[in-house]
Amino acid sequence: MQSTINFGMVGLGRMGANIVRRLAHSGITSVVHDVNPDAVKLLADEGFTPANTLAELIGTLSTPRTVWVMVPSGVTDSTIADLASYLSAGDTVIDGGNSYYKNDIVNASLLAEKGINFVDVGTSGGIYGLERGYSLMIGGKESVVKDLEPIFKALAPGFEAVERTVGRSGEPTPSECGYLHCGPAGSGHFVKMIHNGIEYGMMAAYAEGLAIFDAAKKMDPAYTLNLPEITEVWRRGSVVSSWLLDLTAQALHENKDLNGFSTQVSDSGEGRWALQAAIEAGVPANVLSASLFSRFTSRNNADFSNRVLSAMRRKFGGH
Repeated sequence: MQSTINFGMVGLGRMGANIVRRLAHSGITSVVHDVNPDAVKLLADEGFTPANTLAELIGTLSTPRTVWVMVPSGVTDSTIADLASYLSAGDTVIDGGNSYYKNDIVNASLLAEKGINFVDVGTSGGIYGLERGYSLMIGGKESVVKDLEPIFKALAPGFEAVERTVGRSGEPTPSECGYLHCGPAGSGHFVKMIHNGIEYGMMAAYAEGLAIFDAAKKMDPAYTLNLPEITEVWRRGSVVSSWLLDLTAQALHENKDLNGFSTQVSDSGEGRWALQAAIEAGVPANVLSASLFSRFTSRNNADFSNRVLSAMRRKFGGH
């Protein structure tokens, strides 16, 4: 266990709390802070050093400090600005949330004026990251990212997590261990943004296919198909197998009719940003756009347009 503590976590939600827990498994201790005192107390009871304010967190850390910010995107920029007032030249701020990559570029520039380093880390793994590890997509100066490599190694799944890609050989690369320096500030979140756009499309494809199965029994009672078993057989040897399918199979096994789940599906922003990037680049993104718009439709945002359609049919055809 290291003798001094120079890593701090701001934001102790499902991701932030598990990140410090996973780091602790590799001997990296943390000072923790959250606006919710109960979240701080929970981690303090587990042996982490609590901080009731940002000033206290910074004051507790030894230099050079590394502070990971894991808060909702709406307050990320203001949190980073608050941190900057306490940090010193040579310290590093990591934004590990789902932030817009263009905001990263602004934050990196503002912090650089004070000699403070900025690193953006697109973090995938969700609530399972504590056990499975996190896939990390990193943006920032190469030298700074290199200095932080022990943190990324501790968080990532590791080389043994999956079978090696056919044709690769030699010493495992960072990407094969589960983390990758993608480029300058903003590039980590850019890669994570597109990752999440793809995720939207994959989720929509599974959902639409299973919905056809569910509706097939209306066409022919003989096609009352067993969705939990279908998803289970697809997990074994199928080209559509994935971790998303694993989770879908688990959900259907627990509740085959998915009773109690909402029909309204939210979006957290990354899908919209991915489409903005596609538009700026002039790249067709038909699947990504359809999957995002289907989420809008699920929230009854198409009600007025549907009434307009009904009104037009009534007018021209008396329907």
